[in-house]
Amino acid sequence: MYQPSESFPTSASVDLTALARNVAHVRRLAAHADVLAVVKANAYGHGAVEITRALQQLAIHRFGVATVDEGIALRHSGIQDAILVMGATVPAQFSELVAHRLTPVLYRADLVAAFAAQIPSGSSPYPVHLKIDTGMGRLGVPPQDLPELLEQSAFRTGLRLEGLMTHLSDADNDEAEHTESQLARFQSTLDRLHQRGLTIPLVHAANSAAIIRYPASLYSLVRPGIMLYGYHTLSRETGAPDLQPILTWKTCVAHLHRIQPGESVSYNRTFIASRPSRIAVLPIGYADGYNRALSNRGSVLIGGRRLPVVGRVCMDMTMVDVTDVQGVRVGDEAILIGRQGTERITAADLASWQQTIPYEILCAIGTRVPRRYVPHASPAGTAVQES
Repeated sequence: MYQPSESFPTSASVDLTALARNVAHVRRLAAHADVLAVVKANAYGHGAVEITRALQQLAIHRFGVATVDEGIALRHSGIQDAILVMGATVPAQFSELVAHRLTPVLYRADLVAAFAAQIPSGSSPYPVHLKIDTGMGRLGVPPQDLPELLEQSAFRTGLRLEGLMTHLSDADNDEAEHTESQLARFQSTLDRLHQRGLTIPLVHAANSAAIIRYPASLYSLVRPGIMLYGYHTLSRETGAPDLQPILTWKTCVAHLHRIQPGESVSYNRTFIASRPSRIAVLPIGYADGYNRALSNRGSVLIGGRRLPVVGRVCMDMTMVDVTDVQGVRVGDEAILIGRQGTERITAADLASWQQTIPYEILCAIGTRVPRRYVPHASPAGTAVQES
């Protein structure tokens, strides 16, 4: 695996004190519910192993990933707590899933049978979660098919139904009707199971948006994802939750040069100077996750000012017009996500410029950008861990 040197000019620092504050906010909202922290997609770009270890220190001991390989990577890093594989799986992965003590989310009758076939005869029942589709239109057992599925012999021998879940598709929307309908279907399904005398230890429906907006979704377990990392996709009308972005992404000015009116910057001459201009070159590009869509649209912070990206973002370099800031020098810090002076750029800003969501911005930060971790309660700016 590629490991940038300590002198690498671009890095992402992760504030574990801010992470702890976000966890505390989740717990205030979730009340009685236990927390399953979603660390899929490399903990939304923040570093799955390091974030999981930090969350363990905050007394979280359940984690959610999307793939079997993500779960195995956590096991290989020494994570022994419960790991739920929430994404699509195929029977060919089941032997590895069992070998690494991962908990599957099953969502079809044939997968239940195929997974049960992997459990050695005479061993303790293996915990599984079932997913029902209440309106996401993706993975899940139709609610009306659940009673028949639970009649499978697998649940009397090799498998133990540890959890029942659904996925809310519209909880961050101002319109509540669809989410309330999903929750009503889910609760109706639970009521039917309870009438049959079935007790399920872990029941979960709440993602980040639902934790904030829908108290009715707070069953015995909640699944915060993006809110752990300091973001949400709720509208302003909903009210901003008390969350703190935990990641700062920065680089430095690698080169400065002047251009005259009529001269251009970068590929395809999409920026042509209308005045004498001073251009800073940053050693970061779309190979690092700084999207090409930010060409002539994004901003960075240099010298405490928001300054425009000019010309095409390249694979490895991005240009910024620093004409209006006096004294910019080679080596000066440039903030892509984070705070400098009184100014701040967030992943939500980058998402707005690209017409996407903060999830995509954070997940896209590339593997050649080292993550540096500021420990909980350490002096500000002291990063002692690196990945």
